[in-house]
Amino acid sequence: MSTDPAQPLITTWAERLRTAHRKPRIALAEGTDPRVLWAAAHLAEQGAVTPVLTGDPARVRNLAADLDLKLPEDPEALDILDPARLAADPRCTDALAEALEARRRLTSHDRRELAADPLFLTATALRLGDVDGCVAGSNRPTADVLRAGLYVVGLAPGIRTLSSSFLMELPDGRVLGYGDCAVVVDPTSAELADIARATAATYEELTADTPQVALLSFSTKGSAQHPQVDRVGDAVRLLRASDPELAVDGELQYDAACVPAIGRAKAPASTVAGQANTFIFPSLAAGNIGYKIAQRLGHATAIGPLLQGLAAPLHDLSRGCTGSDTAALSLATAVQATVRRRQPPQTR
Repeated sequence: MSTDPAQPLITTWAERLRTAHRKPRIALAEGTDPRVLWAAAHLAEQGAVTPVLTGDPARVRNLAADLDLKLPEDPEALDILDPARLAADPRCTDALAEALEARRRLTSHDRRELAADPLFLTATALRLGDVDGCVAGSNRPTADVLRAGLYVVGLAPGIRTLSSSFLMELPDGRVLGYGDCAVVVDPTSAELADIARATAATYEELTADTPQVALLSFSTKGSAQHPQVDRVGDAVRLLRASDPELAVDGELQYDAACVPAIGRAKAPASTVAGQANTFIFPSLAAGNIGYKIAQRLGHATAIGPLLQGLAAPLHDLSRGCTGSDTAALSLATAVQATVRRRQPPQTR
């Protein structure tokens, strides 16, 4: 994520959350990380969500005082989950044991370690509904966050592919969705279709705009012949069969997807070409490189990675994140939790 948060988008999220029937409780799994503490204090002051820090309460508050951060005492404004108490709570331990039961390759030692891991205990609180969303990863590898999501929260009904996307806010104020830039290395056609469907849903949840989805390639409408191009075309056909209401097209080169004049020239029959706001990259290499170019050279603000496909919103922070990044991702998580409370996910 960028160190310069997308202020207009964040302001919109905070305003949306203040109209929610109930303030979302968003868990921050690394409650003694100074950046996370800063984000929690900022979020509590903002009042749009209830940040829930995971950590020993005395240590959390002492560290906050050392950092000259004021943490509210009111649990409605800011709450703290004590991992030692969670690990001793039968409701939590039973739920975690049940979640891990399906992971037959885990040894007894693995299970004992995970039963005491604050990240997995926080994910269990999400599984139980004690919090509405979770943000983790400021000092944990992405692989750990993905495992906590898959093992404990689980995939949503009807979902086959765990993926990710970024929201990219451009300097001119436009917001784009980019997927997948962090999880699926070499997607099949079916996985590309899953990624596109999930990224479109993420984009709509967080922007309230209608997604216009472009599946990208180095070819536009048959200008090149290659199995990699065919894979993208197959994904488009799968999407049109399963989601006829989704505005989607491909294969499209990036310029044909986003520049109206080029879209008209290269794909004149397309209703998406030149108008796309949601871009699906053909591989993780392309997606990761693409979002970093937009971030570093195009000065776009990148919010994510936003994990997609889990039964409840759990998102991954970069270990190089700032407090502002953490606060932004927490608000995004809260918006998704609020939207999903109103509109339960549909099975396919």
